[in-house]
Amino acid sequence: MSQPEPKRQFTTLTDVMRFLTAGITTRIGRQLWAWGVHPDLVTFLGLVMVGVASVVAAQGEFFWAAVIMIAGTPLDALDGAIARVMQRQGKFGALWDSTLDRYSDGFVYMGLAIYFSRQDDETGLLLAMFALIGSLLVSYVRARAGGLRVDCEVGLLTRMERTFMILAMLLTGWVKPGMWILAIGTNVTVAQRVWHVYRELKKAGR
Repeated sequence: MSQPEPKRQFTTLTDVMRFLTAGITTRIGRQLWAWGVHPDLVTFLGLVMVGVASVVAAQGEFFWAAVIMIAGTPLDALDGAIARVMQRQGKFGALWDSTLDRYSDGFVYMGLAIYFSRQDDETGLLLAMFALIGSLLVSYVRARAGGLRVDCEVGLLTRMERTFMILAMLLTGWVKPGMWILAIGTNVTVAQRVWHVYRELKKAGR
């Protein structure tokens, strides 16, 4: 008698979106690789799109900034899809992807910080800075946890949730409320991840 397949466990929105889009991204990734498109180039183009969107957001054109970001969002999935199709063995791609993701985070919050500074909105500027610090530390804790052999894809606002939050606030124009959520939520996520790592290490006696 065959054993039933184990249930898929999704701990973050990122896991859910990867599962739902795996089929189409694989097909597109296969075609792009057939055309000779390298995944590192796709990753860089994604950063360029975010950079352009951030400049637009700094001008207060939030809706169009969101449109540009949405247009570039698929690139974040396609680089990985191409890498899987080409059966990439090297580790550089992961480093390149993570590094440019951090630049993307920085560009978005920098654009919003410039907008708030032009409005003489010190609260908004501080919120953008706290959101940036929180976003960077969410990724940093996960990276450090990996070095300790602890899986740390947990927390309230992983990168996918943050991306959806940013897009929602830009599309609706509710930028200030969105910044409050991001400034608090990212740093809560940092605390969640640090606590998770602490418990896992204690459990393992390390």
